[in-house]
Amino acid sequence: MTQFLYNLIINNSMKNSIKYYLTEDIGTGDITTNAIVPEMHVSRARIVAKENGVIAGQSTAKEVFRELDDTLVYEEWKKDGEHVKEGDIITIVKGKTRAILTGERVALNFLQRLSGIATLTGKFVEAVEGTGVKILDTRKTSPGHREKEKYAVRMGGGYNHRGNLSEMALIKENHIAAAGSIKDAVRKIRDISKVLIEVEVKNMVELEEALREDVDRIMLDNWDTKGIKTAVLFVNKRIPIEVSGNVNMESIMEIAKAGVDFISIGALTHSFKSLDISLLHEGVS
Repeated sequence: MTQFLYNLIINNSMKNSIKYYLTEDIGTGDITTNAIVPEMHVSRARIVAKENGVIAGQSTAKEVFRELDDTLVYEEWKKDGEHVKEGDIITIVKGKTRAILTGERVALNFLQRLSGIATLTGKFVEAVEGTGVKILDTRKTSPGHREKEKYAVRMGGGYNHRGNLSEMALIKENHIAAAGSIKDAVRKIRDISKVLIEVEVKNMVELEEALREDVDRIMLDNWDTKGIKTAVLFVNKRIPIEVSGNVNMESIMEIAKAGVDFISIGALTHSFKSLDISLLHEGVS
């Protein structure tokens, strides 16, 4: 598949999704707006940050408005990945007033949520600055919105773990139990695939077994800092180490200083706070 064809499929999928989101919100029609605003009335509005943060989701918000008015002008004053302060103008929107008012909620829902993810990610990235540790997301994303939410993580300075189950093998506790051992689990995967293999280990015995199988990455899940330091010394940079589980702002720097390579944080996409963003109508364009 060529890159052009892939992009076309993604773009068509996005447009179909936006039509669904708008249908969900509008129903059979925006009664309030349609009753008050003449069909051809045009105006402008500004989208404003009401708190400090990192922006993400501009392209999705734009497509929401453009689905309702394909002549609408969407001026990005702040690009995805840029920091904003309270009061900063993020976007100026110019077009049919009905499109602006009807599309407002869906567009802001995306901007607020994706910016919230980018903002939280940015805080964790800033917390480990100078250590060389990469902050990763997980698959704990909203069903149907993984691509957008992982994009928001990147806008916050983080990195993406596997996007789906086919991109990488991650052997967890239940897989080990089903296979009988780490050794058997690894070999079963290698019998059918050449993907990278990561193994989640819960103690030093499992860590040693995983190393003997020459896997590509080790995950220390819910280890305390003392255990992490012991594991790092034992591995001695032979393969990358990822830490996951119960990571927060209070613990992350100590974990990073232990010498690990990655810290994965599910909270980036499941426990973020939406960034406070508003659309303010300015009248006739």
